[in-house]
Amino acid sequence: MRRMSLRPVRLCPGDDLRAAIQALAVEGVGGSAFVVAGIGSLTAAQLRFAGEAQGTRVPGPLEIVSLSGTATPDGAHLHMAVSDAQGRVWGGHVLAGCEVRTTAELLLADLPGWRLGREHDPVTGYAELRVRPTD
Repeated sequence: MRRMSLRPVRLCPGDDLRAAIQALAVEGVGGSAFVVAGIGSLTAAQLRFAGEAQGTRVPGPLEIVSLSGTATPDGAHLHMAVSDAQGRVWGGHVLAGCEVRTTAELLLADLPGWRLGREHDPVTGYAELRVRPTD
């Protein structure tokens, strides 16, 4: 197996955070990646809170306090915490609509030798991570 390679990335104003991470992962070695860390700012966030079926819009401007997750050709699973100008913090699943305000600085981990994907898990009812070695 080959070693993990780390890739620093900067997203620019106007980029959709989730879509950009998904595209970067698919372009990378092996077609998927772990988001090891992320910081930056957003004009607003779309988050799905724990146990909720629908997303919630969190108005900005916001600072990304923490960002991590996985991105595969089958979809992304990203969690993020953001804070507003008063220091209030929200966290949850990252949905489409998180627009970068000034920058988003990410560290992606590409995993040569592994194929990540998502498939339906009958126990959880969600498309869960599938990890397989490549041939």
